[in-house]
Amino acid sequence: MPDIRILSADEARAAIPALARVLVDCVAGGASVGFMQPYGPDEAELYWRDVADAVAAGGNLLLVAELEGQIVGTVQVGAAQMPNQPHRGDLKKLLVHRSARGRGLARRLMQAAEHEAARRGKTLLVLDTATGSDAEAIYPRLGWQRVGVIPDYALWPQGGFCDTTLFYKRLA
Repeated sequence: MPDIRILSADEARAAIPALARVLVDCVAGGASVGFMQPYGPDEAELYWRDVADAVAAGGNLLLVAELEGQIVGTVQVGAAQMPNQPHRGDLKKLLVHRSARGRGLARRLMQAAEHEAARRGKTLLVLDTATGSDAEAIYPRLGWQRVGVIPDYALWPQGGFCDTTLFYKRLA
């Protein structure tokens, strides 16, 4: 059974190499999560340093899924919002290493992220995901509401335009 836990800033910094392995694997597998191929560990570690800094500043929640003591998945909740949006959070970078997929890790990460966001006073979460991706199919099964599609919103990591589907979920 995987362990799901929230990382402190220090734990996030210590986990950077493992988090980088998950991100590099997902980008190599074609996940449109903001990065282009080729994408290597050095670039990924820079990204995760910024995330650890955001955790330290209180702007991000960082959750990980571990199997046999190894980080194989992660998700973030962007908790810092503008003054007129203290109730809202942004769900970001739901990532599961390809070797660990099919074990319910994405579902467990999402449930934990939603629970922790609600515990911290968030009543609404939003996210965007690549239209037509495997990830897009996950969210409706977990109670997320589809808002619509923005064409040509981003690029696939190997190139070519990617539409993006927007979702939201009320937590209270």
